[in-house]
Amino acid sequence: MSSGTSSDRNPPPSNRQLLILLGLFAGFVVVVIWLLGWLISALIWLIPPSVERQVGALVIPAYERQAPPSAAQDSLNQLLERLEAQLPPSQAKNHQYRVLYVPQKTVNALALPGDAVVIYQGLVEQAESENELMMVLGHELGHFAHRDHLRGLGRGLLVQLVLATFLGDGGSWQSGAASIITAVSRAEFSQSQERDADEFGLTLLQKNYGHVAGATDFFQRLGQQKGANLAFLSTHPAPSRRVNELKRLIKERNYPLKVRSPLPKMLQNL
Repeated sequence: MSSGTSSDRNPPPSNRQLLILLGLFAGFVVVVIWLLGWLISALIWLIPPSVERQVGALVIPAYERQAPPSAAQDSLNQLLERLEAQLPPSQAKNHQYRVLYVPQKTVNALALPGDAVVIYQGLVEQAESENELMMVLGHELGHFAHRDHLRGLGRGLLVQLVLATFLGDGGSWQSGAASIITAVSRAEFSQSQERDADEFGLTLLQKNYGHVAGATDFFQRLGQQKGANLAFLSTHPAPSRRVNELKRLIKERNYPLKVRSPLPKMLQNL
């Protein structure tokens, strides 16, 4: 029997077959990532603060180097302390929240593992009242309360782990700290997580002031700007959507709107 006959019996796979196999493989990887992501979300509440601080020890120093001690940072930490006093005991226990103020024009804020809130100068310069900054700080405390920062970090590293496992990219794990920093800086929360964090911040604003004036001002003003370095918009929902949702909550809860407090002197004219 000729070799040609043998070749006819075992023809090379067609492009269609290869695409089907590739689709099945990709689907399998997606299912694995989804299942492991669900497991992470289910187990995230079991991570003790001590372990979270160990993760933070990999991330926070990179931001501390960008946030030298300053009067502005001290002033922001005083605002944060006032909000901490309004937290339920279960959410304040075993935590030491603090602000890292980065003197850069980027308009953004981040919640880092290890109880650190990063706020950039660009964001502070956008605020026109103390209440607006308190709303942003309250929003970030909401991410801590719901452990969103750990969910986003865990899922980001999970994708990298799965891809490294299936594609053999073992070298990607040689710089673990850099990978974690990148995952944190690019973290994007789901619409529901952002909505819950906004609701948490609104509640803290009401507890602190007895009213919620300024709750929507910052987001509303941000949505009207173009061309600025608004990293906040790339990692948070559209301002118009969150403003409408906050107004709905304010009306539903019958929260009063009173006089806004001026920015602390140390945060004026940065």
